Amino acid sequence: SRLQKHSEVIPAAMMNDMVTMVSMASTIVGYILGTWLFLGLALATGMSVVQERKIWLPSTLPSLSYWGMLKVAVFNFVWCSLCLFGAIFVLIKFIVTFGLSDIALDSHCGVERFVAYCCLRGFIGRVEVRGVDNLPPLGAKPAPVYVCNHASQIDVGAVYFMQRRFKWIAKKSVIYLPGVGQILYLANHVFIQRKGKNKASVNNLFDKSSKAVQSGIPMLFFPQGTRWMADRLPLKDGAFILAQNNAPSMLVPLSMDIPRNAWNSAYPLWGNGAVVTLTIHPPVPVPDTSDKEELKTKCTKAIYTAVPSILKGEVSSQEIRTKTKS
Repeated sequence: SRLQKHSEVIPAAMMNDMVTMVSMASTIVGYILGTWLFLGLALATGMSVVQERKIWLPSTLPSLSYWGMLKVAVFNFVWCSLCLFGAIFVLIKFIVTFGLSDIALDSHCGVERFVAYCCLRGFIGRVEVRGVDNLPPLGAKPAPVYVCNHASQIDVGAVYFMQRRFKWIAKKSVIYLPGVGQILYLANHVFIQRKGKNKASVNNLFDKSSKAVQSGIPMLFFPQGTRWMADRLPLKDGAFILAQNNAPSMLVPLSMDIPRNAWNSAYPLWGNGAVVTLTIHPPVPVPDTSDKEELKTKCTKAIYTAVPSILKGEVSSQEIRTKTKS
């Protein structure tokens, strides 16, 4: 009987040790996740304000007010938070349906589009889409390549109002941002390493982008390469090379017009907010024998016909650097 009691004590002690270890591991994981969420959201909101403020520094644009900067910060915080909840939701749906749900489609057309609508309507105002008839039919193969001017963070939400599925090109580091990185990964967007020797990353970009286009999913590029509103930046080659690689295909130029009061208005506390205008231009055919520079010229002309006349290149780089330091 003494041996029997001893044998019963050992499993009980082992069980207590296991419970303690699991509890400690859960606490450590909780601290790590909490730290990641706090630092990630703080970094995302802080950097978003810094980057957006630079866009509005030129004298031809109204400077971002303190209220505007607060709106930028809250806008990004809400965007990241909703994306995080959305990522958890689509993962649960994927598990519950035993992998039968289309997690990429749910992430993009469900979560991303919902988040864009909420943030644009909640902090900016409304989006007016013009030229909807110029959109190529759904399921076209090869799919079109969208090219749009990149004026502000607002662009990223406004393009979802086309109500079309597409894929982004995103920096690989974005995947670590809470919410945003996870939903972009689940939606199977294309990630690229921008710094250092990135030849393999560039090849991967064109390979994955071509597969998406050939499968009927469009790619969307901001070929300026950076957000800027004060003057006209030249378009980079990536989108046009992709279109040529998948010829015969088509490029669809998009123009994004961001109102000057988009951030500084009292909306949503007062008024109706700003009206962001997204213009969809007629597609530019890309035949097998197309010339890249000619395609860039056609798209550039189309894009800048529907943006404000402020884009004249009259702001000097010296003025921008001076205002950035102040």
